[in-house]
Amino acid sequence: MADKQREIEATLGVGKSHHRVPRWVYYVLAACVIAGGYYWWTSAGETRHAVTYETAAVSRADLHVTVTATGTIEPTNLVEISSELSGTVTDVLVDFNDTVSAGQVLAQLDTTQLEAQLSVQVASHSVAQAQVANAEASLVEAQLNYETVKQLDERGVTTRSNLTAAEAGLARAKANLSSAEANLELTQAQLEAQQAELAKACICSPINGMVLRRDVDKGQIVAATLSAPVLFTIAEDLSNMELQVDVSEADIGRIKAGDLATFSVDAYDDMTFPAVISMVRFASETIDGLVTYKALLSTENEAMLLRPGMTATAEITVAEFNDVLVVPNAALRFAPPQVVEDVEEDAGSGGLLGLLIPARTGEDDRELSLKTVWVLRDGIAIEVPVEKGDTDGQNTQIQSGEIAEGDLVIVDMIEGN
Repeated sequence: MADKQREIEATLGVGKSHHRVPRWVYYVLAACVIAGGYYWWTSAGETRHAVTYETAAVSRADLHVTVTATGTIEPTNLVEISSELSGTVTDVLVDFNDTVSAGQVLAQLDTTQLEAQLSVQVASHSVAQAQVANAEASLVEAQLNYETVKQLDERGVTTRSNLTAAEAGLARAKANLSSAEANLELTQAQLEAQQAELAKACICSPINGMVLRRDVDKGQIVAATLSAPVLFTIAEDLSNMELQVDVSEADIGRIKAGDLATFSVDAYDDMTFPAVISMVRFASETIDGLVTYKALLSTENEAMLLRPGMTATAEITVAEFNDVLVVPNAALRFAPPQVVEDVEEDAGSGGLLGLLIPARTGEDDRELSLKTVWVLRDGIAIEVPVEKGDTDGQNTQIQSGEIAEGDLVIVDMIEGN
């Protein structure tokens, strides 16, 4: 029985001792894993950090430098017509878009009271005229009486008191005439003032033009207080319009009167209109901290396509260059990334961490320079110093530098993954 039991245990391996794996085997396996990982990282890194450059050819072209500004289209002469008098509007004789001439009646105020006051002044003036005529007659009479008494006095047939009374009568007649004449001048001035007041009741057009706005109706009461209400707005000549644009302070030094421009409006997306700067105002305007200057551009509107108040975007030509060497602006902005270590200095100097985490690059670490371009020559990126000129926003003139037409300048780079 005991022998049988020992045979079974021998078959099952029961009772045999198990030997432990030596520690050096684990060290060997760990070293193999590290070596394999390092090999994979370094071999795949060549592919991962492979760089593809995007390039553009240096070319010769015409460069048109412009300044962009926005504004509104307005008539060259816009007149707002108000009323100096208060009263009730008895009639409105024009409407929107009507063509009017200088002196034409646009609206009429009730003049009943003004006409009555004018009648009073006319009567006062007539009285003053009669008083002058009466004074003139009295003067003639006093003059004749004085001469008669004087002759009698010379003959010694009258008393001295009669001569004195005649002289006084003549002086009074002259004074009465002067007073009557002064009163006549006063009533004449009052009459003219009342006539002018009555004339103000006629709301008339001061210019030839077109009615753009009518803000009054028949029967409306006009109250002319400290701020006179605007009743009509008239544009003098819509065949010649004015574009008023706001130019930023960064660009104001580049524009001047006489510069040519083109502009577009939303109403006609496929059309551009020519214009020329007629004035650049010295006064500044500040809105939300942004300083701008007003520039006035003149344009013809014979087709009557442009209307007051339209928003326009103008392109003002400030410089033109013909057949010059140009590069894309992206080439001036491009710079290769700078290498940055991601580990501590002591870790990067050696050791396992330094092997497993190598240095990397990133776009945020690029040092941009607008004074150089990178040229791809024989597959190698070479930095070339240049002197740049003006730009149209897309391309920049190269005034000097060791680049020529046909050279490939780098505008961007793509790193492999």
